[in-house]
Amino acid sequence: MAKKKVPAKRARKVEVYPFDAAEFLDSGEAIAEYLDAAVREPDPDVFLRALENVARVKGMAAIAKKAGVGRESLYKTLAPGAAPRYETVRKLLDAMDVRFGITA
Repeated sequence: MAKKKVPAKRARKVEVYPFDAAEFLDSGEAIAEYLDAAVREPDPDVFLRALENVARVKGMAAIAKKAGVGRESLYKTLAPGAAPRYETVRKLLDAMDVRFGITA
């Protein structure tokens, strides 16, 4: 008995686009929840990346000016591996109209 030929399955093309969290930060509440989740991560680079995304949404130049830092300095401050001072982070959060909160 001859074997039946089964047609080969064709692979479908799947388009994958890079994920950009900034696209979803469309309200103060979304930004607050996003930063809250990021600050809970043990890796400080996660929080820095979240701050960078929020700064991009609000405008890097505007945030730098409002925080009193240079735009280039802001990029360096938010780069992975950076260790910004508390005062700098506080200035950035103030410029983004975001406040830290602590709960027990």
